[in-house]
Amino acid sequence: MAEKSPKKTLAKKLSFAEAVSEVEGILSDLESDAVDIDTLGEEVKRAVELIQVCRDKLEKTDSEVRGLVAGLEKSAGPEDAAPATDQRDNPDEDLPF
Repeated sequence: MAEKSPKKTLAKKLSFAEAVSEVEGILSDLESDAVDIDTLGEEVKRAVELIQVCRDKLEKTDSEVRGLVAGLEKSAGPEDAAPATDQRDNPDEDLPF
């Protein structure tokens, strides 16, 4: 009977860094011909799953950050907003946040 490979953690439960690291490992194995033809399909399937998880995490984070920035801009209002300055004019000036 063939030996089963250890169960992998569900992709959705991995952190972004863990998912990226695993994708990089799979790519490295593929580039070095270290993947057996019998497991090639499963490795590619896992990589696709991990990449989708990474994309979802990036999109979620992007949406959250944009929402936070929009909230800051909305709460500042036009009368409270500082005039735009070019950082090159005064590189030692502190940021407003």
